[in-house]
Amino acid sequence: MKFWKHAALAMSFGIVSSSVTAAPNSDDAKIIAALDTEYQIAVKQNNAEIMSRILHDDFALVLGNGKSYTKADLLKDARTQRFKYEKQDEIEGTQFVRVWGDTAVVTALLWIKGTSDAGPMDRKLWFSDTYIRTQQGWRYVFGQASLALPTP
Repeated sequence: MKFWKHAALAMSFGIVSSSVTAAPNSDDAKIIAALDTEYQIAVKQNNAEIMSRILHDDFALVLGNGKSYTKADLLKDARTQRFKYEKQDEIEGTQFVRVWGDTAVVTALLWIKGTSDAGPMDRKLWFSDTYIRTQQGWRYVFGQASLALPTP
């Protein structure tokens, strides 16, 4: 699958050379930053239509506990409003975008607060979102989220 080659390439570059980053005025970096922010807002609002447009069909999300989810899983959760968010927001100043050709990775600190079928939630976590350039534009293809950070 082409996706896995892009994801592996992006992850290996991130490990080998974190100094290879997009210039602050890079058009691609700005597009990806805005797209990832739009995606976080869509999740907060349970807007499956916007989420579906941004997510790649081969999308995968892996959580810090090892659970994984597909595009279909996330869209189902949005449509059924399994999660009701008060906050689903990147902490200002933590978003960083790295671009390597047709692959980009966004990292940021996310604050999630609300309720789910499992009860209330209020946690912060780090995430990395991988985007690839497709014929339809940039698409979010792989995400990884840390375990909840300890509360201070």
